[in-house]
Amino acid sequence: MTSPPTDRKIARCALVTGGAIRVGRAIALALADAGLDVAISFHRSAAEARRTVADLRGRGVQATAIRADLRDARAARGLVAGAARRLRGLDVLVNSAALFYKTPLATTTPAQWDQLIALNLRAAFFTTQAAAARMQHGGHVVNVGDVITRVPRPGWAAYTASKAGLEALTRALASELRAQRIAVNCVAPGSVLKPDWLPSARWRAITRGRAGSADDVAAAVVFFATCPTYITGQVLAVDGGETG
Repeated sequence: MTSPPTDRKIARCALVTGGAIRVGRAIALALADAGLDVAISFHRSAAEARRTVADLRGRGVQATAIRADLRDARAARGLVAGAARRLRGLDVLVNSAALFYKTPLATTTPAQWDQLIALNLRAAFFTTQAAAARMQHGGHVVNVGDVITRVPRPGWAAYTASKAGLEALTRALASELRAQRIAVNCVAPGSVLKPDWLPSARWRAITRGRAGSADDVAAAVVFFATCPTYITGQVLAVDGGETG
């Protein structure tokens, strides 16, 4: 008896933007645990990137770190080229790099708006553009969004817009890349890691004492990085049921 045809492609090499710290690091480690070689990008977190690469290699996979300022489209495309060259291929792109800070309507500057859109949204477009050109036999793109797009909070309009754009980009590129057997999906975390600048008491009030973990997000990313490419254009909330 022959097996039914499948579009499942075994993923071997992954690039995680912003993979040196916080959720990006957890994603990189989870992909390594799943058997993938991993490249991570970083901007200022050089020491953390070195530690993450050491931890990845300790899991028995190839690993490398590449510095890139993803607000520059040329740097975003160059990062993908460098990762594919070092890993000798690219099957998975995880767009995790992001900026996260409040942007009250009355005080947000054009520079802040441009910075958030450039890193949280535009960078994902240009890394995906470069990755799709190298995924000749199919692949996976996983964007990391935020449930704030479904549960708006006062004072976060520019950040929310950047993540809402990322969800829309996910669906648009899923449609465009379907014929290439490249799946494009999005994981939207809820409250999983306390920002360094947020007081612990305030964090407990926001999460009502029930926050998720970076590993919860990473597990969802690994699923989308290894699932059949027929699963595409989806946004998966990892929020403990906050958005129902």
